[in-house]
Amino acid sequence: MEIQTLIYNEHSNSGWSDRFPLLDSPNTLILVFAASEYFENVKPIHELIQHYPNSKIIGCSSAGEILGEHILDKSISVAIIKFEQTLLEITRQEILTSEDSLQAGEKIAQALNKNTLRGIFVLSDGLRVNGSELVKGLNKLGNKDIVITGGLAGDGKDFKRTWVLYNGDILTNNIVAIGFYGDKIQIGHASRGGWDVFGPERLVTYSKNNVLYELDNKPALALYKEYLGEKAAGLPATGLLYPLAIRKNSKDTNQLVRTILAVDETAQSLTFAGDIPQGSLAQLMRSNFDRLIASASEAGDVAYHMIFNEDNKLQAPILAIAVSCVGRRLLLGERIEEETKSMLEHFPPGTIQIGFYSYGELSPYATGDCSLHNQTMTVTTFYE
Repeated sequence: MEIQTLIYNEHSNSGWSDRFPLLDSPNTLILVFAASEYFENVKPIHELIQHYPNSKIIGCSSAGEILGEHILDKSISVAIIKFEQTLLEITRQEILTSEDSLQAGEKIAQALNKNTLRGIFVLSDGLRVNGSELVKGLNKLGNKDIVITGGLAGDGKDFKRTWVLYNGDILTNNIVAIGFYGDKIQIGHASRGGWDVFGPERLVTYSKNNVLYELDNKPALALYKEYLGEKAAGLPATGLLYPLAIRKNSKDTNQLVRTILAVDETAQSLTFAGDIPQGSLAQLMRSNFDRLIASASEAGDVAYHMIFNEDNKLQAPILAIAVSCVGRRLLLGERIEEETKSMLEHFPPGTIQIGFYSYGELSPYATGDCSLHNQTMTVTTFYE
């Protein structure tokens, strides 16, 4: 397994940071994370694609590109990974409405479900998809030994347009995924949040899929605005700073975090990146800077130890794909690189970290089925 990276920055003299490595092959994966503006400025991505006609190429728009411990804007971050003994296959599904999410997940799982499948990495439209339904469809694969991770594409803090990359095509309203096959690939994963809950826990009295209408029989948007105060004027963007923790009932110890995507003043409703089940319990969350950074560090530690043991001396480089929520970036501000640095510190020298800031993260909570997360730092590690 050989890994090399590239950066494209339109403000530099040459554009691309280096020459394109000679790693093209059917077992080469090209990961591309880019600012949303490259939907119009397609020349650099097309230039990259032309150098790798035999490789598998996937990517998406972001709310910030991660390469190493650094976070970039208005750039294209690329990792080129040539596997020696791992086979790759990619697929895509169009999604026209959020109601298509479940079926899209099922079709992706079916398309990639072949002998020796070890893992699936998914990159999805970030605005039209219902992430909860997408993972339900993916989980219908029915094999908890197959690791499913990924993220929802971003668009900075604009929430207007996201896109994915599938080989030579830059596509809106689509989901792309890659399958990893063979007994030589090892995949680790982790997802951690570090948020604090506050205020009373309320009953979800009326919701439909990922749209929340009422909490304790009161209009959800009105309650949300009451807590946000003057920051409510900046919704939905300011809602990223105050996500919602949900759990099935009072006995459930597994809290999932949900982030706002849109508000509807007429219906007094909030649309989230994942489902808010009616009858569940919901509670507002707020940030704790030190805990956010510590949670990223913990995610790195957990994901590393999933692929490391005393019998595995890790002779080849590790690929770490970091998917963190745009809300974390807005909160941490100038401290944001502390989370990418703290996570990378858990890996040995030579580890390549790449990723993006997202509108949702896909990963098992611990083991087993994949879940949709918001406001977490999620990492997937690959070692051959």
